[in-house]
Amino acid sequence: MTATLVAKNLAAGHGERSLFTGLDLVVGTGDVIGLVGVNGAGKSTLLRLLAGLDTPEDGGVTLSPPTATVGHLPQEPERRPGETVRDFLARRTGVAAAQTAMDDAAQGLADGVPGADDAYAVSLERWLDLGGADLDERAEEVAESLGLTVGLDQPMTSLSGGQAARAGLASLLLSRYDVFLLDEPTNDLDLDGLERLESFVRGLRAGTVVISHDREFLARTVTKVLELDLAQQRITLYGGGYEAYLEERETARRHAREEYEEYADKRSALEGRAQMQRSWMDKGVKNARRKATDNDKIGRKFRSEASEKQAAKARQTQRAIERLDVVEEPRKEWELRMEIAAAPRSGSVVATLREAEVRRGDFRFGPASLQVDWADRVAITGANGSGKSTLLAALLGRLPLDSGAASLGSGVVVGEVDQARALFHGSESLLDAFCAAVPETEPAEVRTLLAKFGLKAEHVLRPATTLSPGERTRAALALLQGRGVNLLVLDEPTNHLDLPAIEQLESALDSYSGTLLLVTHDRRMLDAVRTTRRLEVAAGKVIEH
Repeated sequence: MTATLVAKNLAAGHGERSLFTGLDLVVGTGDVIGLVGVNGAGKSTLLRLLAGLDTPEDGGVTLSPPTATVGHLPQEPERRPGETVRDFLARRTGVAAAQTAMDDAAQGLADGVPGADDAYAVSLERWLDLGGADLDERAEEVAESLGLTVGLDQPMTSLSGGQAARAGLASLLLSRYDVFLLDEPTNDLDLDGLERLESFVRGLRAGTVVISHDREFLARTVTKVLELDLAQQRITLYGGGYEAYLEERETARRHAREEYEEYADKRSALEGRAQMQRSWMDKGVKNARRKATDNDKIGRKFRSEASEKQAAKARQTQRAIERLDVVEEPRKEWELRMEIAAAPRSGSVVATLREAEVRRGDFRFGPASLQVDWADRVAITGANGSGKSTLLAALLGRLPLDSGAASLGSGVVVGEVDQARALFHGSESLLDAFCAAVPETEPAEVRTLLAKFGLKAEHVLRPATTLSPGERTRAALALLQGRGVNLLVLDEPTNHLDLPAIEQLESALDSYSGTLLLVTHDRRMLDAVRTTRRLEVAAGKVIEH
């Protein structure tokens, strides 16, 4: 079914803070609209409004036809206790809800409820449109093609992070919605998963709105870009793809700055002239008063006329100022000015593995031998489940080895984003959780540091578990700045970060002088960050390129 989703005059906010107002958007067949903006600009809020999951403060959303199906896939797929992979796929594709509606209508038919036959026909058509008739068969095929080797009747909560990412991708590839709303679908996907996702999105006839931090994914898929500019409180829809958006946005910002500077210069010049004219007029009046006893009538008249002329000129200049079209100064966007505090350097050898092996069920890592030296900058890539996290855990001495040896060098101070994110999942406030991690730092200094990362008063006193994924990642990055490190370990650091923050992280990594272990599937980050070594992990084996 071809469908169109129309949003008119939408407004939303958090408490007294307005996120956006007067937002209009049409999502038509074949549209792939990239939704961009800093963390906190309201991107996920907008997706929930478009999905009908939340109610806007103003405006509304309509579907044509009204029976069209809308699929909202949030950035953190909920893993419900007791839910199998098969049940998860049915829920995420909308088939489970359609099945429930069909069962209820069938019961109504059996009970002789008026209108139950129409309700059953509608629910049956919806179930068929969503692919319910052959979901099980397709699920088996897609799971196999993605390398999701677990049984579909296994609980979702038992899956590893990589397996859960594949299950989330499978749920998307199996979906047959009329409109897709995708919130960070690229998170945790390896390069093969990204290519499959790109192919799927490019092949959709359904209208799609997607939030993503993956710049290469956006460049390859989106046909339009909707920017929520929190600093300017402005909503702009850019035609063309992502690269065209970047060029147009830069041009628009440059023009806005030039227009303001031209206006400011012109106003300043006029105000300076007006002030000079008023000064001359005042001097003329004072001179006229001082010489008021002068019997020279011609002189008095001349001075009086001169003063009046200056007053007229001053009034004329003031009118010129008032006639100027006011140009508001473009508000400067908040920027993450990130630095990674360096601890004193470690010894020459930072970490070593010697014939290290790890066996977990059917998975085997190694034997692997590897030495990481001071100031090595190592990029680590590989498919989900290949053993990248196992390699990091073995190098850092956190994982017992079945054979071989691992050791950290002298003076090594480790900083990890992934581990730091986990610190901010408890019920205590963000401030308390952060202070516990840096006990030697005063709370006032912690507040200042967190503010640099966009975590202000309304964030620091909230329970850490209520933070968004992006806010937790910012807190983790702040921790790296708050305590010095000389071995920086980043496992998919771009997950949940907004695009400006990713660029700032890349800049901070460029100036970081210690040892770096970087695991990422972000293709542009791999190009942007300076590295000295590349490791690929495949089926538990470590290969250096």
